[in-house]
Amino acid sequence: MSFLVVLFFLTCVCRACGNQQVYSDNITRILDRLLDGYDNRLRPGFGGPVTEIKTDIFVTSFGPVSDVEMEYTMDIFFRQMWVDKRLVFEGPIEILRLNNLMVNKIWTPDTFFRNARKSFAHNMTTPNKMFRIMQNGTVLYTMKLTISAECPMRLMDFPMDGHACPLKFGSYGYPVSELLYTWKKGATFSVEVPKESSSLLQYDLVSQRASSERLRFKTGEYSVQVIHFLLERKLGYYLIQTYIPLIMTVVLSQVVFWINKESVPARTVAGITTVLTMTTLSISARSSLPKVSYATAMDWFIAVCFAFVVFALIEFAAVNYFATLHANREKRKRAALEAAAAGSDEELTSLQSDYGSGLKKRCSVSRSEQPEHPRVPIFLQQGSAIPPDHILTGTSIIDQYARILFPLSFAAFNLFYWIVYLTKDTMEPSREDSE
Repeated sequence: MSFLVVLFFLTCVCRACGNQQVYSDNITRILDRLLDGYDNRLRPGFGGPVTEIKTDIFVTSFGPVSDVEMEYTMDIFFRQMWVDKRLVFEGPIEILRLNNLMVNKIWTPDTFFRNARKSFAHNMTTPNKMFRIMQNGTVLYTMKLTISAECPMRLMDFPMDGHACPLKFGSYGYPVSELLYTWKKGATFSVEVPKESSSLLQYDLVSQRASSERLRFKTGEYSVQVIHFLLERKLGYYLIQTYIPLIMTVVLSQVVFWINKESVPARTVAGITTVLTMTTLSISARSSLPKVSYATAMDWFIAVCFAFVVFALIEFAAVNYFATLHANREKRKRAALEAAAAGSDEELTSLQSDYGSGLKKRCSVSRSEQPEHPRVPIFLQQGSAIPPDHILTGTSIIDQYARILFPLSFAAFNLFYWIVYLTKDTMEPSREDSE
């Protein structure tokens, strides 16, 4: 009985091996027949109808985006599908799943990326290409690519800006009369970008738009597929590193309005320090941007903040100047009074012989009773360009107005600035991209 079981098992194994051998031989004969007389130099339907290439893209990794180089990088699965009647077959299977060695033996479209600066196909551990042939002659060709493409940026609204980075691809040599590119699932669903695939630090990938265009050159009119990746810059980094320090520096420059005008060293050091701080912040803010010839939104903010700081320093210069003029005026008045008092002393001396010693004594007593000008404390005299005088130790009227006008003006500027730029639409592609 055991002998019969073993014999039956061996018979089944041999039959399966024979079927497998027959199956492999059938597929081999199908491939040989497909390639028999096949000329991969000619496109499908050469000399006849237009060959339609259906495409779609799956983004596996998007980023980074370089503002200095004005380019972005991404990894994609690029799929192309077309019909080649020369590859129609009949057999035991509906789809021939083949490796990349078959790609070089049949015709494939000469697709290239028009705005790519660097691109390469992944070849580890083997060329990352998938090739399939359906019974009706439909060919599916998929490959994994890394593409670095240019992204024209208009940085007038930086850092509240958004950009539409394009990706353009089409045929290198076949005009639209021979090769036509279309989206496999329509323009809306043919580009897939999962949220987890975005590896951006300074941007948010808002959405993407796909479209089809035709470009006309001297060699003919060509079909081009275009994808716009809509990016919106994240503002948090620039708020922490630039905007908040700038605002605090301006506030610090306005604190000096509450310092006595006699404290010349304190107010001078505070003014110069804030000016130097503004210069350092402005230089560091521009270091991460390309050297564009126009002013960005951050440049305008820095310029206005710099103006507020400089005007605060000029305000103290004006306070000191007018205080000095007032001090000189008071000094001249005091000198005139002293000269008048000296003249009265001479008159008293000439009248001593007529009125006697008693009158002289009364006059000297009356002069001694006149109040003397009190002296300014020594700490108010140190470091001051204003002559010591108790009349000059009060608050300047210029400081009183500056305490109100400067903060109100800076607050109004901030309100206008943030309303204008945060409500501005910056996501439209540039004219050069849409043409």
